[in-house]
Amino acid sequence: MTTLPPQPVPASESPGADPAKRVLPPNPKAAAIVALAFTVLLYLVELVDVVLPADLDQGGILARDLSGLDGVIWAPLLHHGWAHLFSNTVPVLVFAFLAMAAGIGRWVLVTAIIWVLSGLGVWLIAPSGTVTVGASGVAFGWLAFLLVRGIFNRAVGQILVAVVLLGIWSGMLWGLLPGDPNVSWQGHLFGALSGIFAAWVAARMDRSQAKRTTGGGPGNLAG
Repeated sequence: MTTLPPQPVPASESPGADPAKRVLPPNPKAAAIVALAFTVLLYLVELVDVVLPADLDQGGILARDLSGLDGVIWAPLLHHGWAHLFSNTVPVLVFAFLAMAAGIGRWVLVTAIIWVLSGLGVWLIAPSGTVTVGASGVAFGWLAFLLVRGIFNRAVGQILVAVVLLGIWSGMLWGLLPGDPNVSWQGHLFGALSGIFAAWVAARMDRSQAKRTTGGGPGNLAG
């Protein structure tokens, strides 16, 4: 019987640390690159929309129209001009980075949940005939995820980060309420609800994984 040698513990994690309670990504450089790459993609799409006479914004979410259902996939990548994109840039960069605290793989899952559910919510309740675009729904989802994950994970550090974020971006919460007809409060609301749901799903997955790890035996190989 061959016993596996003990694996070195990464410098960013202390022995016995719970990965679910991390505040910052385990690989900050990779997380920053991913967040920046996603933001650059938004700018490239907007540049293409400006340069080409394609009117890409019409590929957004057309409420309750089957022909506009595919806009659920494309809408977060599209924006009504540079000012719209500029207003989303900082929240997207900051929230995307912080949401990778459990790793990039988990971030992809959380983002997919927010992306699809927020888009479907817009498709269901936005005014008929309107086309909705913009990454703000996803940004609201990431923010809501960051605000509640500490509660689900019982992580003091994450709760403190949530308090700081709420202090800085509390004004965004007004976007959850009907107001400006040119602003999709539906996308913001369903983005936030999707973020809370994604945080619950992630916490359930972490607890399930922790139980399996605790119940497992020492790492041995038969040989």
